[in-house]
Amino acid sequence: MANAGKDTTDGKRAEALAAAYLEAQGLKLLARNFQVRGGEIDLVARQGNCTVFVEVRLRRHAGFGGAAASITATKQQRLILAARHWLAQHGETPCRFDCILLSSLETRSIQWLPDAFRPD
Repeated sequence: MANAGKDTTDGKRAEALAAAYLEAQGLKLLARNFQVRGGEIDLVARQGNCTVFVEVRLRRHAGFGGAAASITATKQQRLILAARHWLAQHGETPCRFDCILLSSLETRSIQWLPDAFRPD
């Protein structure tokens, strides 16, 4: 249990770093931690007329495949579910799913994967 607070703090710091990075790239941040039953989206942003749903992953070690491998098909389905709720509440727009992968809590470790996956 002692690690639980640290993991949450690191997760929040990773999301803040990712949000600042995306804003510096010209995206407009709309929401953080959008939650619905069955899913959550770390960041929701806008780029032009496109709503961008962003999953942020911090993995300091590459064991078990690293940050990218942690975004499983099940996780993708939960993100898609939450995105559908967002679009229903805020209006249908073109959208995409991006991932921000970090190996540390430093800007230089950010790997941005625009349009990382698509709904079936």
